[in-house]
Amino acid sequence: MNIERIGRQRCKVGEGPVWDVTEQALYFVDVLGRELWRHDPVSGQFRHWSMPSCIGSLALCESGGALVALEDGLHRLDLQSGQATPFCTWDDPAQDTQCNDGKVDPRGRFLVGTVPRSLHDQRDIGTLRCIHPGGKVEELERGFSITNGPSWSPDGRTFYFSNSRAHTIFAYDYDLEHGRLSNRRVFADTQCHGGMPDGATVDRDGRLWVAICGGGKVVCWRPDGQVDRVIDMPVPLVGSVMFGGPQLDRLYVTTLDGGSLGLGFPPDDLGGSLFVIDGLGAKGLPEHRFAA
Repeated sequence: MNIERIGRQRCKVGEGPVWDVTEQALYFVDVLGRELWRHDPVSGQFRHWSMPSCIGSLALCESGGALVALEDGLHRLDLQSGQATPFCTWDDPAQDTQCNDGKVDPRGRFLVGTVPRSLHDQRDIGTLRCIHPGGKVEELERGFSITNGPSWSPDGRTFYFSNSRAHTIFAYDYDLEHGRLSNRRVFADTQCHGGMPDGATVDRDGRLWVAICGGGKVVCWRPDGQVDRVIDMPVPLVGSVMFGGPQLDRLYVTTLDGGSLGLGFPPDDLGGSLFVIDGLGAKGLPEHRFAA
């Protein structure tokens, strides 16, 4: 196994990696830096787009371009012009929440969570919403502090989702036909790993790979909830993970720059960097595209 830093750019809050199997490129976001990034592993080049507000996550669209989760909802992004136009937004009269981690389900719906806009706000006001291709918005769950890590088992029947501040990863039964959740249960508690569950992905064997923010680790769980392996990272604030590469066997890892958060984390030289892990002997699955 080998862990390598990619490039020299650093995010404030690196999250939401998505591997594009068509372009063979990695997209990811800098939440507080308000930027969407793209990395081409062949050329080594990075490109970025500035967003009008904090960006929590993105989805690639079947019709082209991307769907970006901003403070007030989802916007269509033209990757050629960089122009973002509203797709579906929602009212938050107190403006207390913003979009966070999100991912597309096997039927092309986008599930996205929200979090308090202030990093110091510890209220459980986060929600999980399902956005259908036609723009219909359904609230699936509420009462989260920090929402993270939406992922599906390979058959799409189990949905994983984390309440990060509670150090809890949940598993649900997932209704693929309607995009509904049921039978919530605790899948894992991450306190023993020294941090909060952040972004996640599932490999083709059904194992759940989770970034442990604050614990400096990536932890892999088997579908039965047993820990398969623990990978120590060179930075404490690990943001998210995504399999990529031509064989989907390279694990990309985004991270956070603790010094830029104003929460008392000491600065370090690598926080906010992008990493890739090779030699894991695991392969991921192609990410689904938003069906619009």
